Amino acid sequence: MWNISFISEEDFEKHVLQTIQKYGEKLKSYDLKKFNSNIIDPVKLVFDKTIYGLEWNEIIDSEVYRQRDKSNNNDIGYFHQNIFKYIQGCTVPDTGWDVIFENPDGIESSDGDFVKSIKVEMKNKHNTMNSASGARTYAKMALEIASDDDCACYLVEAISKNSKNEKWGTTLDGQRRSHKKIRKVSLDRFYELVTGEEDAFYQICMILPETIEKILNQSSEIEKPNDTVLGELFLIADERNIPISMALNLLAFGTYKGFNA
Repeated sequence: MWNISFISEEDFEKHVLQTIQKYGEKLKSYDLKKFNSNIIDPVKLVFDKTIYGLEWNEIIDSEVYRQRDKSNNNDIGYFHQNIFKYIQGCTVPDTGWDVIFENPDGIESSDGDFVKSIKVEMKNKHNTMNSASGARTYAKMALEIASDDDCACYLVEAISKNSKNEKWGTTLDGQRRSHKKIRKVSLDRFYELVTGEEDAFYQICMILPETIEKILNQSSEIEKPNDTVLGELFLIADERNIPISMALNLLAFGTYKGFNA
């Protein structure tokens, strides 16, 4: 039974499906050729396996996951941003801002301060901006509130150090700048603002695992990867009567002296 009031079950499942589809190439199974397409580091894998007390299947699975994960953050950024197109009062523009939240009756942006719109830059993690990009983002927001008295600008962090909605300050042109309408906000607080429900983001997180599983089970277009890397490595090891560690070494060092004997 669907108990979330601010987004329909149909829209949520549609959005989760679109996010899964963003994974694209990363959903394809890994064979040995794909696994070694950028040449692995066998020395690191042997260190990791031994130090962490892992089995070969665990260290190979870990490396496959690492390779897939390198670009997954963009896909999750899509999920965090584009879900707001299904929430009343929010739009997700093609350019300019990540999300715009509007209410002609007024939005309380900070204590006693009401605006008609909030324009959002969204970041996956609190540490993804360096000082230069932070200054550029702040300057963009300062220009926006200077030209529009009825708006506030938020830097929304999906993964923040803590739950917050606070005035954001940064160094711009050598001077420390801040403004009550330019704010740094954790994702839970932004959900609360746009939905009116304190635990709105919690509700999304709680329903997400079963929704993903449901879509994977129902969709004929999406197949879970069936990786064959470990089996191919064992086959090489058996055919050449060598340990798995040597089979890994041959992937990277096959032309090096001593390895091609």
